[in-house]
Amino acid sequence: MDGKTPWGLATQQPAVSFVIPTMDEEPSLAKLHSEISRVCAEQQIEHEIIFVDDGSSDGSWRLIASLVASHPGTVGIRFRRNFGKAAALEAGFAAARGKFILTMDADLQDDPKEIPRFLAKMDEGFDVVSGWKRVRHDPWHKVLPSRVFNGMVSRLTGVKLHDHNCGYKSYRREIFDEVRLYGERHRFVPVLAAARGWQVGEIEVEHHAREFGSSKYGVSRLVKGFLDLLTIYFVTRFSARPLHLIGTFGLLSFAAGGMGIVYLSVRWCVSRLSDSMVDLHLHQTAIFYYCILFVLLGSQLFLAGLLAELIVSKTDDRRTVYNIADRLPK
Repeated sequence: MDGKTPWGLATQQPAVSFVIPTMDEEPSLAKLHSEISRVCAEQQIEHEIIFVDDGSSDGSWRLIASLVASHPGTVGIRFRRNFGKAAALEAGFAAARGKFILTMDADLQDDPKEIPRFLAKMDEGFDVVSGWKRVRHDPWHKVLPSRVFNGMVSRLTGVKLHDHNCGYKSYRREIFDEVRLYGERHRFVPVLAAARGWQVGEIEVEHHAREFGSSKYGVSRLVKGFLDLLTIYFVTRFSARPLHLIGTFGLLSFAAGGMGIVYLSVRWCVSRLSDSMVDLHLHQTAIFYYCILFVLLGSQLFLAGLLAELIVSKTDDRRTVYNIADRLPK
């Protein structure tokens, strides 16, 4: 291979595509481009760099245009307005031609010197490699909620990563033939890929203090992240069988309400047959109304589960629920 690594073959098609979403980060773009190019040149990695301008209001697009004009293999994509990081990544993935795709933030907190380590980990047979910022140079009010969130994601999904939020990741390109991004799904790509049978790994990466730009995330991210986590849990576990989840809650609610009504009915009868008991008046008993509520709620949930099953069966896009890694004979 003329001394080149397996992922650095000299072909017209790049071996690695770097997808970098950016918004109002003009001061860091040229330096980031230079650092990526330098590392790739040292490692003999054929590459392309794709900047996706997610509605910047500064001079980011002018700088990207100049980088595209002066550096072959640099691509610029500009949104008409801010559509969010997931949309920017999806646009970059659609344009990427490399065998591997690396995503990183444009603020230089992610160090390009980690690129060979990501590729070496991919060469071990992993399909997704996520960065882990063990030492983070961020304020505590950003680090602490992130760690709580990462623990919740790992526990609920079974994909054990220390840092699901880290934007520094590498993927095999074919993953995105099966995993589609929308909303805020970009942080859950390893979970979605693992649900389809792809191998997910992790490496520790160096994290630099912020020098350029400002954080795009606020408190609202925690609420959105939790709601997205519930969505991902449902999609990865029950998208093909929603009745198993919704129907279970429905049956439990219906059973609880039903048993309560039976119990109250028995007490109503006994109270009228026994002279030693005060007559039970159901309409004066609060628990009677709760039992009715549980029965009605259970019935509605069960019907909702059946309707969800009907929708799944009628709108099935024929995408298989399994993923074949190899087939013999070829």
